[in-house]
Amino acid sequence: MALVSILIVDDHAAVRNSIRSLMKSHSEWKVCGEAADGLEAIEKAAALQPHLVLMDLSMPRMGGLEATQIIRRQVPTTRVLVISQNDPTLSSRQAIAAGACGYISKSNLATDLIPAIENFATGARCSDTFE
Repeated sequence: MALVSILIVDDHAAVRNSIRSLMKSHSEWKVCGEAADGLEAIEKAAALQPHLVLMDLSMPRMGGLEATQIIRRQVPTTRVLVISQNDPTLSSRQAIAAGACGYISKSNLATDLIPAIENFATGARCSDTFE
């Protein structure tokens, strides 16, 4: 399996650290960067060209939905997987409309993140990672 580069975007350092810890056992996944808001995510996605962005929705300066739309336009080879504590029904629909390939509730990160990234890494369709 090829190396998958991942950009983690969340305004809380503890969440970014938790995500990084969950992924430690997968040597084929590399966290290439982190961002604390949507504007920083856009800059880093353009510079780093990650395969996958793990994107929070509610952040200062610019939220994840707007950042997802811009990243998908500017870096079309990069996919975005939304991670949020917002209402999953509404948020997943908004994420699809913004161009995300999936949505995971933060309350389910421990059980759902690794399988979602595995799906992405094996070429699963975007819709396969939506709750």
